[in-house]
Amino acid sequence: MARSPAIALVSGGLDSCVAAAIAADRGEVAFLHLNYRQRTERRELEAFAAIADHYQVGRRLVVEVSYLQQIGGSSLIDPALPVPEGETEGVPSTYVPFRNANLLGVAVAWAEVLGARRVYIGAHEEESQYPDCRAAFFAAYNRMIAQGTRPGARIRVETPLIALDKGAIVRRGVELGAPLHLTWSCYQREDQACGRCHSCRLRLDGFARAGLPDPIPYC
Repeated sequence: MARSPAIALVSGGLDSCVAAAIAADRGEVAFLHLNYRQRTERRELEAFAAIADHYQVGRRLVVEVSYLQQIGGSSLIDPALPVPEGETEGVPSTYVPFRNANLLGVAVAWAEVLGARRVYIGAHEEESQYPDCRAAFFAAYNRMIAQGTRPGARIRVETPLIALDKGAIVRRGVELGAPLHLTWSCYQREDQACGRCHSCRLRLDGFARAGLPDPIPYC
């Protein structure tokens, strides 16, 4: 019997690309992307498609979860809230409330349908201020999955980058031949990365730590 694929949550960003590369290195993989009316939705979807094409992924699913914008509470989805460009204290305004729980819920549901046992997500705790990127959150989520899926499903969320910093993530991606040039991380722009938002600054710092130039264009 053919093995069911793992599922990789692929936003189109650097971290999700490297997590997807790890999943693809371990076996067959299906790609999942979610649109939630984020500022750079069109560009992220374009990156997702390019990464999926690179890995010749046949099973890919794009799901609309625009209710996250209706709920609001984040500068990623509310144009009235400015995206911070400097250092912030505490949880930044770019945090989308309980986003990962919502995205993983879709992924786990699809995993049940496909018979998949593993769901990969590129979250990392080392430099993240988001509460839903902590190892403790994913451990609790896996306990919930065990209680809320059919007997024998044995689905688990895998977080292979959870303890890595951005430099280590870049290096891991290079080791695996991940198409980092196809990824998009900027929170604000879709033509050229701004280089100033929190995501851009983390990405640039990661490539600098890895001793490599960032292959995407910046303003």
